[in-house]
Amino acid sequence: MVITITDNASRQIKEMMKEEEENVRLRFGIKGGGCSGLSYSLGFEYEVNEALDMVDEINDIPVVIFKQDIPIIEGTTIDYKQNMMGGGFSIDNPNAIVSCGCGSSFRAADREGTPENC
Repeated sequence: MVITITDNASRQIKEMMKEEEENVRLRFGIKGGGCSGLSYSLGFEYEVNEALDMVDEINDIPVVIFKQDIPIIEGTTIDYKQNMMGGGFSIDNPNAIVSCGCGSSFRAADREGTPENC
Protein backbone atom coordinates (compact mmCIF):
# COMPACT_ATOMS: atom_id res chain seq x y z
CA MET A 1 0.00 0.00 0.00
CA VAL A 2 1.46 3.33 -1.07
CA ILE A 3 -0.50 5.55 1.34
CA THR A 4 -2.56 5.13 4.50
CA ILE A 5 -5.98 6.67 5.04
CA THR A 6 -6.99 6.77 8.71
CA ASP A 7 -10.46 5.72 9.85
CA ASN A 8 -11.41 9.37 10.52
CA ALA A 9 -10.34 10.41 7.02
CA SER A 10 -12.07 7.37 5.49
CA ARG A 11 -15.38 8.27 7.11
CA GLN A 12 -15.13 11.86 5.88
CA ILE A 13 -14.13 10.86 2.33
CA LYS A 14 -16.92 8.27 2.08
CA GLU A 15 -19.43 10.88 3.26
CA MET A 16 -18.20 13.33 0.62
CA MET A 17 -18.27 10.63 -2.07
CA LYS A 18 -22.00 10.17 -1.50
CA GLU A 19 -22.49 13.61 -3.07
CA GLU A 20 -20.60 12.57 -6.23
CA GLU A 21 -21.61 10.48 -9.23
CA GLU A 22 -21.15 6.71 -9.36
CA ASN A 23 -17.68 5.34 -10.14
CA VAL A 24 -15.97 8.25 -8.40
CA ARG A 25 -12.47 7.68 -7.06
CA LEU A 26 -10.24 9.64 -4.72
CA ARG A 27 -7.20 11.10 -6.47
CA PHE A 28 -4.16 11.90 -4.36
CA GLY A 29 -0.91 13.30 -5.64
CA ILE A 30 1.36 16.28 -5.88
CA LYS A 31 1.68 19.32 -8.11
CA GLY A 32 4.21 22.10 -8.44
CA GLY A 33 3.67 25.26 -6.45
CA GLY A 34 3.40 26.57 -2.92
CA CYS A 35 6.19 28.28 -0.99
CA SER A 36 8.28 25.11 -0.70
CA GLY A 37 7.85 23.95 -4.30
CA LEU A 38 5.32 21.10 -4.14
CA SER A 39 1.70 20.99 -3.01
CA TYR A 40 -0.65 18.10 -2.33
CA SER A 41 -3.56 17.45 -4.62
CA LEU A 42 -6.59 15.72 -3.12
CA GLY A 43 -9.87 15.47 -4.99
CA PHE A 44 -12.30 13.26 -6.85
CA GLU A 45 -11.61 11.59 -10.18
CA TYR A 46 -13.82 9.88 -12.74
CA GLU A 47 -11.21 9.16 -15.42
CA VAL A 48 -8.23 6.83 -15.04
CA ASN A 49 -5.32 6.51 -17.46
CA GLU A 50 -4.08 2.94 -16.93
CA ALA A 51 -0.69 3.78 -18.45
CA LEU A 52 -0.06 6.70 -16.07
CA ASP A 53 -2.19 5.96 -12.98
CA MET A 54 -2.10 3.35 -10.25
CA VAL A 55 -5.49 2.37 -8.84
CA ASP A 56 -5.71 0.85 -5.37
CA GLU A 57 -8.42 0.28 -2.79
CA ILE A 58 -7.62 1.68 0.65
CA ASN A 59 -10.17 1.36 3.49
CA ASP A 60 -12.86 0.54 0.90
CA ILE A 61 -12.07 3.74 -1.03
CA PRO A 62 -10.94 3.48 -4.66
CA VAL A 63 -7.79 5.61 -4.87
CA VAL A 64 -5.98 6.85 -8.00
CA ILE A 65 -2.35 7.95 -7.84
CA PHE A 66 -0.24 9.24 -10.71
CA LYS A 67 2.56 6.62 -10.93
CA GLN A 68 5.21 9.34 -11.20
CA ASP A 69 4.19 10.67 -7.73
CA ILE A 70 4.57 7.35 -5.89
CA PRO A 71 8.24 7.76 -4.82
CA ILE A 72 7.45 11.15 -3.28
CA ILE A 73 4.24 10.21 -1.45
CA GLU A 74 5.01 6.61 -0.48
CA GLY A 75 4.37 6.10 3.23
CA THR A 76 2.10 9.17 3.50
CA THR A 77 -0.81 9.14 5.96
CA ILE A 78 -3.98 11.11 5.27
CA ASP A 79 -5.97 11.96 8.39
CA TYR A 80 -9.02 14.08 9.16
CA LYS A 81 -9.02 16.18 12.31
CA GLN A 82 -11.99 17.95 13.84
CA ASN A 83 -11.56 20.91 16.19
CA MET A 84 -13.55 23.90 17.44
CA MET A 85 -12.89 25.79 14.21
CA GLY A 86 -14.18 22.95 12.02
CA GLY A 87 -12.30 20.12 10.43
CA GLY A 88 -9.77 19.42 7.75
CA PHE A 89 -7.51 16.85 6.21
CA SER A 90 -3.91 16.60 7.36
CA ILE A 91 -1.16 14.92 5.39
CA ASP A 92 1.92 13.40 7.03
CA ASN A 93 4.56 12.63 4.41
CA PRO A 94 7.83 11.06 5.64
CA ASN A 95 9.48 12.06 2.33
CA ALA A 96 9.00 15.80 2.89
CA ILE A 97 12.33 17.32 3.90
CA VAL A 98 11.12 20.94 4.03
CA SER A 99 7.61 22.20 4.75
CA CYS A 100 6.30 25.74 4.69
CA GLY A 101 4.84 27.46 7.72
CA CYS A 102 1.26 27.02 6.53
CA GLY A 103 1.86 23.27 6.09
CA SER A 104 0.33 23.03 2.63
CA SER A 105 3.52 22.76 0.62
CA PHE A 106 6.75 20.81 0.91
CA ARG A 107 9.96 19.79 -0.83
CA ALA A 108 11.23 16.23 -1.32
CA ALA A 109 14.88 15.19 -1.49
CA ASP A 110 14.69 14.23 -5.16
CA ARG A 111 12.10 16.75 -6.37
CA GLU A 112 12.21 20.47 -5.71
CA GLY A 113 9.05 21.50 -7.57
CA THR A 114 8.32 25.11 -8.47
CA PRO A 115 8.44 27.36 -5.38
CA GLU A 116 6.16 30.38 -5.41
CA ASN A 117 5.72 33.36 -3.09
CA CYS A 118 3.20 32.72 -0.31
